[in-house]
Amino acid sequence: EYVEDIEGDLMERFDRRLEEKENGVAKWGFLKDIIQLFRPGIIRPFTSNYPLNHYDMFKNNFKVASRSLLKHKFYSFINIAGLAIGMTCCLLIYLYVNHELSYDAFHTKKAQIHRIVTDIKTPTETLNISVTSAPMAAYMKKDFPEVLEMVRLDDADFLLTRNGQTFQEDNGMLVDASFFEVFSFPIISGDHKTALSDPFSIVLTEDAAKKYFGNEDPLGKVLSLEGGYDLTVTAVMQNVPENSNFTFNVLLPMSLRLEKLSPDAAEQWGNFGYQSYVLLTEHTQTASLEAKLPDFMEKYAGEFMKRNNMNYSLYLEPLTTIYLRSKRGSPKSGSLSNVIIFSIIAGFILLIACFNFMNLSTARATERAKEVGVRKVVGAIRWQLTLQFLCESLVMSILAFSIAIVASEFLLPAFNELSEKEIAISIFQNITHVLIFFIVSIVVGLLAGIYPALVLSKFKSVAVLKGRFSSSQKGIMLRRVLVVAQFVISIVLIAGTTIVYKQLSYMRQQALGFKQDQMMIIDFRRDDGVQEKIETFKRELTNNPNVLTISASSSVPSRRNNGAYTKIENPDGELQASNVDLFYVDHNFLDQYEMTISAGRKFSHDFLTDTTGLIVNEATVESYGYQSAEEIIGKRFSQWGVKGEIIGVVKDYHFQSLQEKIKPLTIRLEPTNTRYLSLNISTEDIVTTVASVEKEWQRLAPQRPFNYFFLDQSFNEQYKAEMRFGELFIYFACLAIFIACLGLLGLISYTIVQRTKEIGIRKVLGASKLSIIKLLTQDVVKLIIIAFFIALPIAWFSLSKWLENFAYQTDLSGWIFILAGLLVMSITLITISIQALKAALLNPVDSIKNE
Repeated sequence: EYVEDIEGDLMERFDRRLEEKENGVAKWGFLKDIIQLFRPGIIRPFTSNYPLNHYDMFKNNFKVASRSLLKHKFYSFINIAGLAIGMTCCLLIYLYVNHELSYDAFHTKKAQIHRIVTDIKTPTETLNISVTSAPMAAYMKKDFPEVLEMVRLDDADFLLTRNGQTFQEDNGMLVDASFFEVFSFPIISGDHKTALSDPFSIVLTEDAAKKYFGNEDPLGKVLSLEGGYDLTVTAVMQNVPENSNFTFNVLLPMSLRLEKLSPDAAEQWGNFGYQSYVLLTEHTQTASLEAKLPDFMEKYAGEFMKRNNMNYSLYLEPLTTIYLRSKRGSPKSGSLSNVIIFSIIAGFILLIACFNFMNLSTARATERAKEVGVRKVVGAIRWQLTLQFLCESLVMSILAFSIAIVASEFLLPAFNELSEKEIAISIFQNITHVLIFFIVSIVVGLLAGIYPALVLSKFKSVAVLKGRFSSSQKGIMLRRVLVVAQFVISIVLIAGTTIVYKQLSYMRQQALGFKQDQMMIIDFRRDDGVQEKIETFKRELTNNPNVLTISASSSVPSRRNNGAYTKIENPDGELQASNVDLFYVDHNFLDQYEMTISAGRKFSHDFLTDTTGLIVNEATVESYGYQSAEEIIGKRFSQWGVKGEIIGVVKDYHFQSLQEKIKPLTIRLEPTNTRYLSLNISTEDIVTTVASVEKEWQRLAPQRPFNYFFLDQSFNEQYKAEMRFGELFIYFACLAIFIACLGLLGLISYTIVQRTKEIGIRKVLGASKLSIIKLLTQDVVKLIIIAFFIALPIAWFSLSKWLENFAYQTDLSGWIFILAGLLVMSITLITISIQALKAALLNPVDSIKNE
């Protein structure tokens, strides 16, 4: 009857198509009818003259997929949970990476903006710095038509007063009037073209305006700058975005310094300290402009460079590359290697989740074989079966995506706090990101499901229904390859976690060469009132019984130092120029920090000539070519107009982060040119000590707010970015390993189900529980050993490259990799042994009674 119905319907359609052909209808219509007629679906019988349409087909596939997922809850849970955790991690990492790559990308003219950087070559070294002298950018605009505009920036902190109330402004910047022409920081009120044209103007961000004026309109109002200058508020701008390389709350005109306060600085070619940016014409080739810069420097500073035996070379850095790629430093700096590492981890996590799905799907091939055989017998063709299994994969992937979106939204605030950045307020803040990840979830579903779908859909129905089907060697080999890949990734991540933790611990525990404990630092910002009476301040503060000793200096370890143009006599008797770091200190500084003298002596009250004496570190001795510290004692020096002799050599100490090598350093006795007071305090009652010191400070310097910090905390803050990276790396690595274990649990559970009768028979024949456990785990142990030898060179190479970012690094010991392999084996064996033990304890009668 079924065939007769088809035959009758075909004849009717044939007659109709003949009539249509005579009327000019396309001749392929009849062939289309035949094709459509024999596409009734997978198992639905042909009951009408109209075939199953695409909507019904997908609806049917969705129903079958849902039933399959509900029938096999445990394996569905493992697949969906693994994919959901993986997608959640990947989504958070994607937001983090996207945020890191977006720095300074919001500027409208970003492609035209470049930073001018300088190489300073001396006979002893070449310094690669991110700053220029004041005239360099100004003269480039004057000489080169390719330069449309230039702007110079310099960080500044100062006191601002309004209505008798004084505020310490730590986040200010001096900028040229062209600042808003070059950079796209939106102005809320005021005119961006004239906001900084007057030397006595000031621009505030929204937060700063609220800080100084509350809810009042600040435009036209006056703030008093220390030194007796009244500044008029000419504009209010939006707060600086998180993904900006600059951080400031207040802008002052550069003309206030270069025209009013320090007019000589405008023509000082050797006084570096300005971040300089140029806005180039749209089609300017930076290479061609850079080629003109040597002649430019020779024209304006050639005589100066020759006289001082130094050479300045200028280069251009694109604005959008500074945050991640520049090695010269910037107000904010990220790490391109960290971005790449997190991207790789995200890829690893997704791969592991996909491997889990493929493993379980191919492992269940025997169970699904009969289903495939029956479907083929009732008329299903291969592409329909492939579509059915892909539909199951997509259903799981979309479910995992839905869970991941909810989880990411819930975890985002914690992730922001952990990364110490406002990466996003909400997952849905940018709907494009959600859409991109939805597409990614579809791709993941297709990639994870395509191989199992192709494998399952090509089973021979006759062989399956006759009971001759068994898992192919190709399928078994694929599962082993995927499991080995999971183990390789897990071993690399565990080794990486260990070395990251070891390096961070090394940096925290490394001997720094000076005393940092119990050191309380007061930052008085070079206040003239404090510097003029520095000895009085020291004497009054040491009256506190909990203040043991006190010293004044221009800088302290972990803080920014001044660079100084310095000439020191070399072994040939010539004064050799170099640019070195400089500390101004008092007589107590070296004793206060318990620094060791390698040669010569410290500053002493017994020598009145010590004001023209110089102490250098061992790195300076080496850079000038001396074989021992004693050789440099008594040699001449000239530094910023001061001439004298070197009287001592201090043992090298880490005055900057351990990421940098110890640089040459000079120390001069000049107590009235300082910024910090270092107090060595008792630790018995720190809160009371700080309160009493603050009270005394307010009496001695009522004009200066009491700002302090502890040196050990300040030094460790240099490693905040590395600490954040380490924490995030460890969290994501642990999640990747967890997903891998989840997949192994599902795989071993299914393997045990398949071998239940075999285990029962072995037990009847006398097999012990231990031998059963060994049987089920020995293959996995072999795969771990293979994975270890594959992972070893990969981990060694990648971790060696990561450690190259640190000037001082921990050793890459072999035990780290052995530990990683043993941990993977232990975690895996614990994961599968529980299931193996359950199988070994089963009553063999229950296992084989149905056979």
